[in-house]
Amino acid sequence: MKSFLFGLMTLWALNASAARVDSIAIASAAMSTSVKTVVVVPDVALPYPAQNYPVIYLLHGYGGNEKSWITTKPDLPQIADERGVIFVCPDGKNSWYMDSPLDTLSKYETFVSIELVAYVDTHYPTLANREYRAITGLSMGGHGALYNAFRHKDVFGAVGSTSGAVDIRQRGSNYGLVSLLGNLSTHKENWESHSVHKQIEMIKNGDLAIYFDCGVSDFCFPLNEALNRALWEKGIDHEYTTRQGNHKHAYWNNAIDYHILFFCKFFNKETGNVETEK
Repeated sequence: MKSFLFGLMTLWALNASAARVDSIAIASAAMSTSVKTVVVVPDVALPYPAQNYPVIYLLHGYGGNEKSWITTKPDLPQIADERGVIFVCPDGKNSWYMDSPLDTLSKYETFVSIELVAYVDTHYPTLANREYRAITGLSMGGHGALYNAFRHKDVFGAVGSTSGAVDIRQRGSNYGLVSLLGNLSTHKENWESHSVHKQIEMIKNGDLAIYFDCGVSDFCFPLNEALNRALWEKGIDHEYTTRQGNHKHAYWNNAIDYHILFFCKFFNKETGNVETEK
């Protein structure tokens, strides 16, 4: 009877609330431009302080834009209401979410980890500290999430990656990296210093809650296996999952549910609430 009543209450809550989806442009002083961003804001009451919400930043892959995640996961608004979180999806172009040492107008690390977070915390009802802020992404966005979180552990408390292209050194001259970093043969230091593996040196165990996954048929699978080993070798606790799948939207549509659950458990640990899988 209790479970039946809980089900009715949950159904009522979902029908009674409707998350808002904002399509906005956020000014970037670092790049002298505006960056298109989708923000999904829940419409539910929560046990968080002052009825403010945790935030999950979602980074798209190469060739994507600010609408990619809500296209891959059309029920993000419903999940925002179910989980009581804000989702933020910026247009990262094909930047790999780094500050390019060559292109002075490509400063997406600065935008994502400083300017975007500041804007969202100023204009939306967020819990504005790292304990309630997570970042993840797919493919190029998986690299971007780990790269930014490892370098800005004072900003993000939790990080994820799904099918992450987590070692740019293996991408060679493809995917726009030469314009950002120069040729690998002549600018090797740029490629080394901007790799996720190099950023592992910037964290110690316990600095971040880390979760990443990859399908075993994905061309990025060996890169994620190597990252898993590198983290264990340094003694960095993390969760790494492999499952059937490849570099496809169907895989990411499913995989992101596990990221959201992982992050919500992290958020609820901070509030003392018990999170249960839904």
